[in-house]
Amino acid sequence: MAIDIGISDKDRAKIADSLSRVLADSYILYLKTHNFHWNVTGPMFQALHNQFMLQYTEQWNALDMIAERIRALGHPAPGSYKRYAELSSIDEEEGVPSALDMVRQLVAGQEAVARTARAAFKVADAADDQPTADLLTQRMEVHEKNAWMLRVLLEDGAAPAPAPAKSRRRK
Repeated sequence: MAIDIGISDKDRAKIADSLSRVLADSYILYLKTHNFHWNVTGPMFQALHNQFMLQYTEQWNALDMIAERIRALGHPAPGSYKRYAELSSIDEEEGVPSALDMVRQLVAGQEAVARTARAAFKVADAADDQPTADLLTQRMEVHEKNAWMLRVLLEDGAAPAPAPAKSRRRK
């Protein structure tokens, strides 16, 4: 049955192609983040282990939304690692980098997904596709926030944590 949602076949194909790139970047970043969650070590272990888990869990849930939007536009969603590797702008990590290198790679990955989503937003916006534009706006917000939250871990000279409040004893 033909799709008649007010977006031409040609525009739906362009949007699906751009969303496929967002899906590929998102999947590769999910995989990298999960890998780093498993393999992080060092004095920042607990904080990074937890931060990575929060981020990969959110990313996992987003994959389905992106793929389902591609399907709603009438196109198959890519679903193989080979296809993701072809479409993604994010390099995979084959080794186990240091904790700070993990953070650097994840900042770059979060920013890459934001850029890919921004490019896809332009395609969706030009076709007057508000549902896709809304999805992409949400994804950009998440990835930009995640990049910021990771980037601050790399800053030198961060203010020291405040001293714990002294307890007041009754005399």
